[in-house]
Amino acid sequence: MIHKQRPEGSPRRIVSLVPSLTEALFALGLGDRIVGVTEWCVHPAAAVAPLPKLGGTRNPDLPALLGLAPDLVIANREENRRQDVERLVDAGIPVWVTHPRSVAEAAALLAEMAGLGAEADAMRRVVQPTLAAVAAAEAEPVEQPVPVFCPIWKRPWMTVGADTYASDMLRLCGGANVFAYRTDRRYPPVSEEEIVQAAPEVVLLPDEPYAFTDRDVHALRELPLPASRNGRIHLIDGTWVSWYGPRISRAILTLRDLMATGG
Repeated sequence: MIHKQRPEGSPRRIVSLVPSLTEALFALGLGDRIVGVTEWCVHPAAAVAPLPKLGGTRNPDLPALLGLAPDLVIANREENRRQDVERLVDAGIPVWVTHPRSVAEAAALLAEMAGLGAEADAMRRVVQPTLAAVAAAEAEPVEQPVPVFCPIWKRPWMTVGADTYASDMLRLCGGANVFAYRTDRRYPPVSEEEIVQAAPEVVLLPDEPYAFTDRDVHALRELPLPASRNGRIHLIDGTWVSWYGPRISRAILTLRDLMATGG
């Protein structure tokens, strides 16, 4: 069965195909229930190291996964493939397909995950501070958002459209996504000419899924951008704009400060 919301009960054997949600399960004190993860599930490092690795997020080793006899697989509509989810369901494995498209939805998902069997202390330590951080940021919107460009890939350049978690995180932190008008694709390709025309005052270069480096910073500084002139092109931890779960509070705090002060 495919679940769009948290399934009932407290599963004892969980496979997580979503790196950020693997970390969330551990943060919620549910790590002892995880029996398998993907190769991209790298946090918390020491805890995930001994767990069986079941391939990538988009090419999981389904026979190995089925061999673990999980009573729940956690997937994500964006990170995992529909055909893999359907094969698991056909094999009788319950799959919870998550799909938060805003920071508030991601915080709510964390609270839902706590319902898988987390102790009350986890709500106090992890969930409540996350919900509070999002609520506080929503209650104090930035009066003059700064135009920001946040690519996720190069060759070709690709960025985040409006209907994405990353774009909503930028908004919540005082950024105005310069490609939010691109509603044709959630992650649209853009040319250098379009980047110049968009005139971002801040450029954020995450280290995942594409690992931007200082070389990319220097290349963008050669373009006639307000961000180039003002020295506001920054390499950032990619999890700040792409990982749901316990990193949300830190992401809001860090990115709000970066947008406000210029880094």
